Amino acid sequence: MDENRVKNFGAVISRLISKENLSREEVKDCFSQIMRNEQPDLQQGAFMAALTAKGETASEIAGVWEAIYEQDTVRVKLQVNKPVVDNCGTGMDSLKTFNISTAASIVAAAGGVVLAKHGARALSGSCGTIDMLESLGVDVETDVETVKRSIETVGIGIFNGMSAKVHPQALFRILSQIRFGTTLNIAGSLANPALPHYAVRGVYSSELLQPVAEVMREIGYKKALVIFGSAPGGRGMDELSNLGESRIAELGEDGQITEYSLSPVDFGLKVRQAEDILTSGDKQGETLRLLRILSGNENGAAFEVVCLNTAPVFYVAGAVSSLREGYAKAAEIIRSGVAIAKLRQWIQAQNTNPEAGIARLESLLGELDGAKIS
Repeated sequence: MDENRVKNFGAVISRLISKENLSREEVKDCFSQIMRNEQPDLQQGAFMAALTAKGETASEIAGVWEAIYEQDTVRVKLQVNKPVVDNCGTGMDSLKTFNISTAASIVAAAGGVVLAKHGARALSGSCGTIDMLESLGVDVETDVETVKRSIETVGIGIFNGMSAKVHPQALFRILSQIRFGTTLNIAGSLANPALPHYAVRGVYSSELLQPVAEVMREIGYKKALVIFGSAPGGRGMDELSNLGESRIAELGEDGQITEYSLSPVDFGLKVRQAEDILTSGDKQGETLRLLRILSGNENGAAFEVVCLNTAPVFYVAGAVSSLREGYAKAAEIIRSGVAIAKLRQWIQAQNTNPEAGIARLESLLGELDGAKIS
């Protein structure tokens, strides 16, 4: 390794530790060095930790995103006649809920929204989006062309952000070596191979609402909702909350960013208890819970929070004119049985072995039926 380059990189880390902001170009250059593995492992980790601890600016997040998207993303061009939407959370939130965004995406796809998701395995838990979908029977280790066809034929697919088939040079290597939240939770998740222009993105801090909305505007998003939900005890979640107030930064198609707040009562709901939507950490148990919700066998807080977080997906896609209308649409879809049907289509479409994927789903659904009988 070039000793001068290592020293200069170390000087940048010192600036971050001193809470100094970097330019977009500086961050892009530093993260490009990380992706090319031109810095010692300790310096790579120190850079990401220092940037996260300082608190990222919009320009810094954009710099990391630009490096990943330009240098380490297998890109696809979708042939669809509707807006393409992504929805995901950044993780790192203090309230560990079940995988709400995964359920919401399936419901939204069942309602006609085209979703190009980009997710990862859990870094600090066991039930990330990729983990959950794999448990359901979706092939999460397939190539981007299979995901592309799934999106084009059934309206939903997911690119695995931790796969070398999606990010072949470096991102899969970096993510496989860390187990704490970093700027990659935001910038990496934005490096979607399909580069959708509409999105719902949950963040782990209200301080990130404006910066992330600004980043999304800068990299070409036309409409987006950036969300942070509050919970009792000063905790927060990267979803709309049915435990308390939620803050939203809305990027409109005119390029303006508007911040506002919502509460469960705005949707005609009562405030729920955190215990009702927390994750158990058990992947099998969480998989069955998600299926119970999608099958219409849950009517409490978990059902409500999924409908609540499907609403903004419908809204940014232009399928409804208000979030409250989106909530009602989501509830109707689940109760009609269409959400489970869409999941079955997805498993068949995004799979190198569709029969095995469907067999997995049917086995899980059989467990639900057995539980109801007993």
